[in-house]
Amino acid sequence: MAKIELLQGTLDLLILQVLNGGPQHGFGIAQRIHLLSQEVLKVEEGSLYPALYRLEDKGWIKAEWGVSDNNRKAKYYSLTAAGRRQLEAETANWAKLTTAINLVLKTT
Repeated sequence: MAKIELLQGTLDLLILQVLNGGPQHGFGIAQRIHLLSQEVLKVEEGSLYPALYRLEDKGWIKAEWGVSDNNRKAKYYSLTAAGRRQLEAETANWAKLTTAINLVLKTT
């Protein structure tokens, strides 16, 4: 399957949505996005970790060290209250954007 590039800003929305389901480590976030997109979207480390740090700096997520399923030390990320509000706002904006784009694509 051809690689599909994410629009700028959509990775933040996807991360927030995944973390809305509960805390997750970085690799787990990437895996979840891949699975939920029916293996269409693949988030590379070079994009994921800068996004996680940016979201943490904005106060939308927080990080704590824990132990992964394979007994390794891992940083777990979780959504903050501000992150939940941001997720709601970004989800609404995404719905408006995709509706508008679909309207344009349907015109002949």
